[in-house]
Amino acid sequence: MAEIELISELTCPECGHKSIETMPMDNCRFYHECTACDALLKPLQGDCCVFCSYGTVPCPPIQKARMAGK
Repeated sequence: MAEIELISELTCPECGHKSIETMPMDNCRFYHECTACDALLKPLQGDCCVFCSYGTVPCPPIQKARMAGK
């Protein structure tokens, strides 16, 4: 069975700044403030969190669901 990844690179849609972030294991992060331009990132419609919208890796709850075949 594959392991859950906890590191994702977020890309700010406003300025393009990239930051490496550690994702919480048991919940979604709804907001993230860009350290370069101070934009407040929110999930896109249909996504549960900023990692699913702007990250290189989806959040752990989504990874778990995909592993379970849901």
